[in-house]
Amino acid sequence: MGRVTRRTPARQIRLSAEQAVTVSTRPETLAVEEPLEIRVDGRALTVTMRTPGDDFDLALGLLLTEGVVTRASDVRRSMHCLDAGEDGRPTYNVVDVTLAADVPALPASSQHPLLTTSACGVCGKASIDAIRLRSRYAVRDDPQSLSPQLLASLPDRLRSRQKVFDRTGGLHAAGLFTAEGELLAVREDVGRHNAVDKVIGWALRQERLPLTGHVLCVSGRASFELTQKALMAGLPTLVAVSAPSSLAVELAAETGMTLVGFARGQRLTVYAGSQRVVIPDEQRDHAAG
Repeated sequence: MGRVTRRTPARQIRLSAEQAVTVSTRPETLAVEEPLEIRVDGRALTVTMRTPGDDFDLALGLLLTEGVVTRASDVRRSMHCLDAGEDGRPTYNVVDVTLAADVPALPASSQHPLLTTSACGVCGKASIDAIRLRSRYAVRDDPQSLSPQLLASLPDRLRSRQKVFDRTGGLHAAGLFTAEGELLAVREDVGRHNAVDKVIGWALRQERLPLTGHVLCVSGRASFELTQKALMAGLPTLVAVSAPSSLAVELAAETGMTLVGFARGQRLTVYAGSQRVVIPDEQRDHAAG
């Protein structure tokens, strides 16, 4: 679609050690943020602010993590509606998902608020407890085993594939890894939750669900919403570069998920599910505790 980035003039101000001010004008590259309306069977479900691209993955990932669909066969068709902008050209900002005939239609009471933002948390949810009960996968039973070295390496591997971030510095990313550290899919977006939905939507289309034995790595913090999205896809481990929230840790502990935060360089903190992080005895001698 060619609308992932946009150039804009900006004034750059630099201060010297002597507090002298230097001003220059130069074009800057920005990450594009535009609304995406998601429709189900022709009915508007929600609008989210996102970075254009991988829109079908985003729509399907959101439907999966909201419990609307559970498998690729639940979706009969995904298509962009030919909505037009003020210039008369298609915006590709509306996706209509047609569900399979045997998938229950959405009741009117399930309709989301019509606008969510790219920084959305748990928006418009009637009950956090209701969300916790939706996952059909028991990640607690996943026998996955991971080394601290592998977990610590994931953020750098993810960062090396953030092509649009290199140009803008303004996007989050989510990456899906195997237990051996192979990077299967990367998605970028101005919204952390959108990047995760895009990765999960990709996995749904590839008929890889549940994501048993896989690891999700995110470039920012681990919120409750990102943790529940991982659970909906059957992911046993979530790794974040920054801190988790209290609700994220509680949800991970209750469901048997491994939650890792502050994975930066040679350090990481395991907040839940430490049984999956295996440290050999010969290495443990060098650990503090």
